Amino acid sequence: MAQGPALICKLLASSVSVAHKAGKIIRDVMLKGDLGIIDKGENDLQTEADRSAQRCIVASFKNLYPNIKVVAEEVDKHSLNLDVPEDWLITELDSNILNLECPQNLSEIKEDQITIWVDPLDGTSEFAKGLVDHVTILIGVCVDDDAVAGVIYQPFWQNKGRALWGLVGYGIGGFEVKEPPTDRKVYVTTRSHYDKAIETFIDGLKPCDIIRVGGAGNKVLYILEGKAHAYVYPRAGCKRWDTAGPEAVLKAAGGELTDAHGNKYSYSKENEKDPLNKYGVFATSPKFNHTEFMKLISEIQSKLE
Repeated sequence: MAQGPALICKLLASSVSVAHKAGKIIRDVMLKGDLGIIDKGENDLQTEADRSAQRCIVASFKNLYPNIKVVAEEVDKHSLNLDVPEDWLITELDSNILNLECPQNLSEIKEDQITIWVDPLDGTSEFAKGLVDHVTILIGVCVDDDAVAGVIYQPFWQNKGRALWGLVGYGIGGFEVKEPPTDRKVYVTTRSHYDKAIETFIDGLKPCDIIRVGGAGNKVLYILEGKAHAYVYPRAGCKRWDTAGPEAVLKAAGGELTDAHGNKYSYSKENEKDPLNKYGVFATSPKFNHTEFMKLISEIQSKLE
């Protein structure tokens, strides 16, 4: 009997398909005009688009893979209601990804090794302000501790949406990696959480250009699209659902994402109750030496202590 697609390929194909579905839901909420904003505190908003996109994504995964752990950002009763319209559930998986040659080390992965981390709408603060180019949907497929497959989906790209995906050991799809500038260093950091402490830290990176944008997924896109050499966020704040998908895509492209000490974050299901990335987020372009960059970060930290 012929063996079907590997589980990792099926999960990545599912992630791309459901991201397209959730992206349309987000666009529809924006068109309707009533965002249904809830203030969760600490510059942390939630909208009807967050809630509906999460329900679509989680319900679809649970329908297809009932035994796989899914961890998603929104935890209120509305977002946890998986009784969704039938047309929100994906039925067809991306055929191009299903037919990929799965990396050998991922070909025999079992369901109990998998955790899927979901941010249904990354960049909610920007979405609420109409800065829709900052918005992404993030889905990370993780095996034990490691992010190995992921999707960064731009719902408003050319008004139709675009899925950028990566599979570690195979490569990327939906985009081409571009190289950052060679005549200057460019770093991307937070827009909505920027304060004096972060400004002081980033001052240590100069001379350089600083770009401030919303959304962890969007910042990684800046790296992948050659607009920045590195993503710098020197404090706790991001969660595993912010970084799992982007890290997988970035790693598949040859880049890296770590904490301030150069250590990888664990994406195992045991981190569900404590998903905070406590030691910041530092990500680098495939053409930028991550080890050398982290030496610079360590020097800045030492001077500020």
